[in-house]
Parts: sequence; C-alpha cells; structure tokens
Amino acid sequence: MAEAELVAFSNIQLRPDPSRTVIRPFNIEYPGAFKVDGHHRAVRVIDRVLSLSPDELRAERRRVMESLDERHRDVDELLLHRFGEIMAVLKDPREIDTDQKLLIGAYLSGEYSFEAAALFNPSMVLDPDQANAPEGGLRFILSLRGIGEGHVSSVTFRTGSWSPDDGFSVDPASQTAVPPRVTPTDQGATDGGPTRLECGGSRELSETVIFPILPSQHQGIEDLRLVRFEDAGKVQYLGTYTAFSGSEARCELLRGEDFKTFEMQPMRGAVAATKGMALFPRKIGGQYAMLGRQDNENIWYLTSDDLLTWEGGTKIVEPKWPWEFIQMGNCGSPIEIDEGWLVLTHGVGSVRNYCIGACLLDKADPTKLLARMTDPLIVPSPTERDGYVPNVVYSCGGIVHDRTLLLPFGVADNFASFATVDVGRLLAAMA
Repeated sequence: MAEAELVAFSNIQLRPDPSRTVIRPFNIEYPGAFKVDGHHRAVRVIDRVLSLSPDELRAERRRVMESLDERHRDVDELLLHRFGEIMAVLKDPREIDTDQKLLIGAYLSGEYSFEAAALFNPSMVLDPDQANAPEGGLRFILSLRGIGEGHVSSVTFRTGSWSPDDGFSVDPASQTAVPPRVTPTDQGATDGGPTRLECGGSRELSETVIFPILPSQHQGIEDLRLVRFEDAGKVQYLGTYTAFSGSEARCELLRGEDFKTFEMQPMRGAVAATKGMALFPRKIGGQYAMLGRQDNENIWYLTSDDLLTWEGGTKIVEPKWPWEFIQMGNCGSPIEIDEGWLVLTHGVGSVRNYCIGACLLDKADPTKLLARMTDPLIVPSPTERDGYVPNVVYSCGGIVHDRTLLLPFGVADNFASFATVDVGRLLAAMA
C-alpha cells in the first residue's frame, strides 16, 4: 500500500479530555404551549434569586464560586458579563446588587465539556510567530473539532512545532478554557451579517473555544478548514466550516488576523448550502478560488469575485479507484508547490471506509488534473479503526515545509495524530 512506502507516522495522539470545560450561556424558555408573549422564563429565575435572604444568597454564591474557581479564570467577570447579556435582552430596569447579579449570571450559564466525546479532524497553518521555531523546522497552529454533550461540535486550538530531527511536538493544553465575547449588537446577526468574537481573554491559544452561537450553528460548528490567505501583501487566516442547525447544514466563513479576534459570516449562493468547501490560499486570475463537493460525489473548482458568494463550478476530479467509488472530497485547502496545487483528498469506499489520498492540479488552471494517487495515502488502521465513527481517517488540511508534507489527521472521529510525507516521493506515486 502507498502508506507503507511513503508515510512516516508520529506517536503523538491528541485525545479528548472531558475535564476541559468552558462556561457558556444556558438559555431557558418554556415549550411552545406554555409560552406567553412578554413573559420570559428567565424572569422567573431572577425573581427566585432576588427572593433569597442575605444568608442564603452568600451561601449559594460561595458554593458556585468554589465549584468554578478551580478551573476557570475571572469567574466574577464572566458571570457579570452574562448578567449584562440577559438584562439587555429582558430590558429589566430593576436595581440589583453585585451578589445577586453574580448568582443570576451563574443560574443562566452552564459549564460545557466541549471535547468530552471526541477531538479530531484537524487543520494546520503556519504560526504567525516563528520566533521560537526549531532549527530547520517551524511553529504551527492546529484547529480541531471537539464533540461534547449532545453531539455538539465546537472549534478548539493547539500550538506546536515540527523539525526534521525531532518530529512533531504539541504544546500542553491549558486546563482553562475561555469563552469568546460576542459583541452585543452582533448577537442577532442572523440575516447574513458578521458576528464578531473577541478572544483576548485567552492567555494562550489552547484556551480559545468557539462553540455554537447562532441559530444556524445550534447543533455544531464542524470541520474548520483553516488557510493562511495572502492578497496584495496582506495576510489573513480564513477558515470554512460547516454550520449545522440540527436540520440544515451550510458553509460559513471564519476570518481573523491574530487569533485574538474573529468574524463569523455565512456564505451565500447555491454552493454555500453544502459541506466541505476549502479556499485556495491566494486569488487565481484575480478571483477567489475554492474546492467543493456540492454533489456529494465529485471534487469541484469554483471561482468568485466575492469571498462570500459561490455559484456553479466545474467538476475536476471524479471517483476512479475502488477506495473512492462512493465519494470524493478535499482534505483541506490546496497547497501550492513548484509543480502545481497539491490537493489532499478523501475517498469513501466499501463499508463506508474513509481514506486519505492526493492529487495534483495545474497551477495556472486548477481545472486541469495533472496526476492522482491510484492507492490511498493513509487508510484506517486495523488496530485503530474503532471509535465514534469506525473506519475513518480524515484531515482538514496540512502544510508543506521544505518539500515535506506535514499532515495532521483524525482517526475514527475519535482522536487526532500526525504524519509526514516526502513531497517528491508523493508526486512520483501519482499517475
């Protein structure tokens, strides 16, 4: 098999850690038959808190803080901010003291274990800060899909390094996770406008968690495909992801420059109502370019003058080999190398086995397929095939450094690991 000849696997495994939790809003409302216009259920909770005697209030506040202080930072600030969000919605004019505000914020917040069930489907980009890069290597940023309670997906991050001598190293994740601050005027951005996330409270990137915020994301933010995008000398970090409401999926865009502030915005057009889109790292022919799989079978090439609007497209790669008979798609953004655009692919074969492959597109005209692998690059391992979804290996994007492909990948929708591949040998294995 191709992987035995080409791929060097790392022993590192990033596994889910249920002890890592984030404080997020706990929204309550009556079911439809019990709703009364103008009477929000949260008001009942606030009334109950305000009815507590001073001794009861102090005791309950002490219990809450003892529970949260051990693994969260700036708890008072978090809960007061949550109180402010609630009162802004309710437009409640009552005078409420600080202890009561803190407790109201606590009752309408929840501690969420965002990677309790799984941590997988990573994408990798170059860290903008290479000051501490190892000799001959680099620093990288990794995004991962964490699955928590209710099979809800969130985005979490890790940092690390790679060198030819020492291989991959991943920095320990902080035990603290910090929720983003959503600008109040953006919280209702359901009409296609941007939603701004401030993540400056994170002291390191592993503390940043992006969990579902908008109705379109109610059941998850899935499979972020990050790319370092450069245009006219300006660098941005862009990422396409699948927003799942519980009934409908659509593609949305995450953008930022420093991993401290992000904007989320839905994409538009017929193609944006599908999954698995991945941006090229620069414009081609003056246009934004994207790979998609809008028919759930083939890889398509799309262009647009508008980063958010995507229509049509040209089919460029179709299933050909048994390991991809069911479906093909990208495994992240195309990677520019001297020979063209290196595209990591996924193929779905018999018994819904997901394998990772690769192909090469023409640099000037990516609709031209120059070569492709006949055998998969990475296949599900017999010893690691079991997990939340068995028989799956999958990636949301790697990078090339000095002709070495650095490839993070998920295993069985359970955990993540790493591999390296010599680019010259990879291209030689294509036909």
